[in-house]
Amino acid sequence: MKTIFLSLVALASMVISTGSIAADMPDLAKKYGCTNCHKIDKKVMGPAWQDVANKYKGDAGAAARLNAAVMNGSKGAWGPIPMPATKKISEAEAGELVTFILGLAN
Repeated sequence: MKTIFLSLVALASMVISTGSIAADMPDLAKKYGCTNCHKIDKKVMGPAWQDVANKYKGDAGAAARLNAAVMNGSKGAWGPIPMPATKKISEAEAGELVTFILGLAN
């Protein structure tokens, strides 16, 4: 419990000091090639993660849907280019990326 509290305090400090959760892509995004199609603040082949966060802000089911999209791929949610499945990513890692993305919401 103490660890969770300290993590939340550290996260809140980062948000207050930088205005967003992080300026750089997480290492997991680099490891799994997410950066080939996504950037935080601009559309590449896939949507900007900032746009994803803003679209799903306040949506209670967003994390589960995005987690499934990361793991299994998706088609048609952001245009004609499908997102391939990330087969080697664990559910926990996908959840970590989704948490990062949704944390970018304005």
